[in-house]
Amino acid sequence: MSGAADPTAHAGAAPAAAIPPGDWLGLLGGGQLGRMFCHAAQSLGYKVAVLDPATDGPAAMVADRHIHAGYDDAAGLAELAGICRAVSTEFENVPADSLRALAARCRVSPAADAVAVVQDRIAEKTFIAAQGIPVAPHVPVRSVDDLRDAPDDLFPGILKVARLGYDGKGQARVQTRDQALAAFADFGAVPCVLEALLPLDHEISVVIARGFDGATVMFPIARNVHRDGILAVSTVELAALSGPQAQLERRAGEAALRIAAGLQYHGVLCVEFFVLRDGTLLVNEIAPRPHNSGHYTIDACVTSQFEQQARVMAGLPLGSTDLLAPAIMLNILGDIWFEGDTDTKREPDWAAALAVPSAKLHLYGKHDARRGRKMGHVTIVAATIAQARRDAARVAAALGMPAPC
Repeated sequence: MSGAADPTAHAGAAPAAAIPPGDWLGLLGGGQLGRMFCHAAQSLGYKVAVLDPATDGPAAMVADRHIHAGYDDAAGLAELAGICRAVSTEFENVPADSLRALAARCRVSPAADAVAVVQDRIAEKTFIAAQGIPVAPHVPVRSVDDLRDAPDDLFPGILKVARLGYDGKGQARVQTRDQALAAFADFGAVPCVLEALLPLDHEISVVIARGFDGATVMFPIARNVHRDGILAVSTVELAALSGPQAQLERRAGEAALRIAAGLQYHGVLCVEFFVLRDGTLLVNEIAPRPHNSGHYTIDACVTSQFEQQARVMAGLPLGSTDLLAPAIMLNILGDIWFEGDTDTKREPDWAAALAVPSAKLHLYGKHDARRGRKMGHVTIVAATIAQARRDAARVAAALGMPAPC
């Protein structure tokens, strides 16, 4: 569906007025997604202002202007809106009210109402199901009584905090009701979702970009492997033209488009799916922003997910999402700076990794390597997926990373 118009878009939707290069785009959040957005927007000729409470975040290091303020700081938000013609966010946990305040003064994408839905797992799953799209069996958990009354077939399951959970944080696998009650208490009795453990075959993600005129493009679908709740490997091949895989990808793409339309979404959006062993496709969660599994687009697609984000914000036509070659993206975590299970640190052997000619290294400029912290990624772009897998194994071995699956 690369480059396809959104069939659910309103006919005759007016395009947003184009913001010319040389003007300012703004961003709430200063992490690595913001850093990569800055690079993409600046390559198009835009200046970028980043509002971030951290003093030396990855995005602030490369932005044209850093507004050092909290995400709900009225003066900081006013300064951002006064500089920028359009503003986006690099993560979903920015206060929705901050986006509403900005929208009164400049273009904002995605809108606060769309972000508010995906900030809460309970609201998110309710919304997805209302679109006629399947999700995993689950129940909202707001009290111990909700766990006591939960159906038996939700055990074993996963208890997930409804808000602020990411990369496996705020989640607990529970075999029994008593374990779920204990985990709920450990989480501070905050609202959660109890979700059944399912016979999972693999996970995929669909990244799309939707303009203010409803035009939509879709990137090639990534197959993902997670370790300890953190994305480890994304693999992208040329799309299947027929057969079960093609049908699966078509259904996933249609579901992502329906979600974007239902949210009245403008910007880059990722929808993550579970694929069960019987071929059932279930939505796991939505990310209202560029996504880790879409980092391969920087090196392997005509237009990256970050450039698409800038294009939407600026009211420019969306770019081609064609895959130039098969690719495998490996996340680089802070673990590889440590020698075994000790606290002794060493610099990873970047030269050995880059001795693999197909490897493209991206480090995020974070000063402190910590276990489990995303420090960068490396994308292997090769003529065939078989070659990409061989090269990815060489890169992983050079950096002391687990072998990609």
